[in-house]
Amino acid sequence: MKLTVLTGDIVGSTKLPKAVLDEAMAALAGAASFVSGWDERPALFGRRGGDGWQLALGAPQYGLRAALFLQANLRKLDKSLSTRIALASGAGDLPKDGDINSAHGAAFVASGRFLDSISGHIRMGHAENALFDAVTVLADQIAQGWTQAQARSMAEVLPPTAPNRAEIATRLGISRPAVNQALWSAGYPGLERAIAQWESLDW
Repeated sequence: MKLTVLTGDIVGSTKLPKAVLDEAMAALAGAASFVSGWDERPALFGRRGGDGWQLALGAPQYGLRAALFLQANLRKLDKSLSTRIALASGAGDLPKDGDINSAHGAAFVASGRFLDSISGHIRMGHAENALFDAVTVLADQIAQGWTQAQARSMAEVLPPTAPNRAEIATRLGISRPAVNQALWSAGYPGLERAIAQWESLDW
């Protein structure tokens, strides 16, 4: 089957107290669990080593949306937290026992290898082609500027079945204009268009 695989690790993990690292990984796991409900096709998440992780999406079109959602959930926890994310789309098999560490296929290999090429101020990239990589890198640059308040609003609006702005405002305990301002300043209008075009492709 065709998958999109996200492979990542926590940036600056060696300088983080173990409790903070574990909290960051728990935030990613929680976000990934939410992502698994976006589509009836399976999605698997697992931790790899101390600061690494991998998420495989049976609905491959959601790769960019999922990557931004994971970043938003980390950043709303702590502004200083971020993760590198290497995306790759291609063939792969998801094990029936749910252990992603025993999964295999071209998408897993490409994603894992591409993570090593992401360095410096870049946090996200796509291994499949130059156009996907360019869009992912530009989205990453926008996401790196999110404040915690912006990340909280982005985490609410990014799911494909997100509630309306009034409901988001109620959930966050802020006004609807404050939600709109947070999303606008977080670059959501442009990101929303990019995500829609990405997901409209023939996956």
